[in-house]
Amino acid sequence: MAADWYDLGSAAGTVAVGLQRIRVDAGKWSTPAHAEGAEEEIFFVLGGSGLSWQDGEVFEIAEGDFLAHLPEDRAHTLRAGPEGLDVLAYGERKAHGNAVLPRAGVAWMWPGWVEVGGPHPWEREAAAGEPEVREVSERPRHIANLKEGIRFELPTGAVDLNLGDVIGSVDTGISHMAIPPGAEGYSPHCHAAEEELFVVLGGSGTVTLGEETSEVRRGSVVSRPAGTAVPHSFVAGDEGLEYLAYSNREPNDITYFARSDKVNFRGIGLITRLERVDYWYGEPGSGAGG
Repeated sequence: MAADWYDLGSAAGTVAVGLQRIRVDAGKWSTPAHAEGAEEEIFFVLGGSGLSWQDGEVFEIAEGDFLAHLPEDRAHTLRAGPEGLDVLAYGERKAHGNAVLPRAGVAWMWPGWVEVGGPHPWEREAAAGEPEVREVSERPRHIANLKEGIRFELPTGAVDLNLGDVIGSVDTGISHMAIPPGAEGYSPHCHAAEEELFVVLGGSGTVTLGEETSEVRRGSVVSRPAGTAVPHSFVAGDEGLEYLAYSNREPNDITYFARSDKVNFRGIGLITRLERVDYWYGEPGSGAGG
């Protein structure tokens, strides 16, 4: 195993989700083979090529590919090809609730337990030798290319490619947005329960957060935690703007669109427009409600 890791999620201030950029050396593995107990993972191949190893089966991957790994599913890892492998690794931040028994030297992980201490897990993986690499298999549903995204075109001409549904992600979603020069993506909005994370892949432009506007370009990472009440939007520069949009899927999320005063109540499938009044109940001047 040999790779450089860059914790982009923490750098951008994410709360409920995380993001790592992993640059795997040629011919090397990214991590020990593992299956998450509670967190869903999504990978995007930024560059290079290699293999996705999943419970002994291997699948070819290359630039522009997306992979989803659901919790309690296949053990998985990545091996880089001759030119190396550069990936974005998205995941949730969930408390697993494992209990450590320091005197007994074990950690309780229902329905079993594991030893606490000893060599680092990655050292143990290396001691076990490389995973067996069989002949390449036909790719499963959970691996797809950017070109296979479900297309949605906005009135501004921006194109949103839904990849999450294509690769079968459940708890999280990911899409690719391409905004033409000078145009806006989605209008300014904010989420009550859903956290969004944006990674600029190409072009340039601006992101507006409430009253503040900042420039973005390839490599920029923008985090929008839930419940900030600060609307955000992107506008492309002269070269256009291309980015990935990742989020956790909260079924009871509420989205507020600042420009139109519309509110989307996802949990009940209702979109409505706010009517602003100076009291909530009672008659004006009655003192009821204020």
